[in-house]
Amino acid sequence: MNDDAPALDDVLQAVGPRLRALRQQRGATLAQLSRTTGISVSTLSRLESGQRRPTLELLLPLARAHQIPLDELVDAPATGDPRIHPRPIIRNGVTFIPLTRRPGGLQAYKQIIPPHWPACEPERQVHEGYEWLYVLSGRLRLLLGEHDVILTAGEVVEFDTHVPHWFGNPGPNPAEVLSLFGPQGERLHVRARPSKR
Repeated sequence: MNDDAPALDDVLQAVGPRLRALRQQRGATLAQLSRTTGISVSTLSRLESGQRRPTLELLLPLARAHQIPLDELVDAPATGDPRIHPRPIIRNGVTFIPLTRRPGGLQAYKQIIPPHWPACEPERQVHEGYEWLYVLSGRLRLLLGEHDVILTAGEVVEFDTHVPHWFGNPGPNPAEVLSLFGPQGERLHVRARPSKR
């Protein structure tokens, strides 16, 4: 007999109420969630009520829709090691180190931009989103609309990515930048001073 069976059943039984609570917190209807995930309204309803056993094929699109990791969706037990083991991504010579694992929503990266990058003439881009950059070390040149600014260690900038923009490293040393990016235009909330009670 498998001693883990009751624990597994308890975990699976708790998924339905958690799915319902997540949907209600977002103010979404079953029909809206169905359009987002491609899962039928009746299947979603049965999942939430516990009449349908959750499967990976159903939980993956729901985790994406609710913008939470799969292990959080099923309330998987902690592994005991809270560290993230990021895998660097290199694009056009720039190293991106992901600092978040959450699908969708705000994404955090550490970027390492090589010296004098790029070598070519800057080409400004526009796209969906909102970006926040904090220079950890080195120098960062930002072209944003009519502005041409050099940022140094400890300086921060935030901007709507619908504004034509470009950034690169004009300096002789690598630039290290902390980047927070909201692909749907999520803005950061910076508190300048403690709130009064």
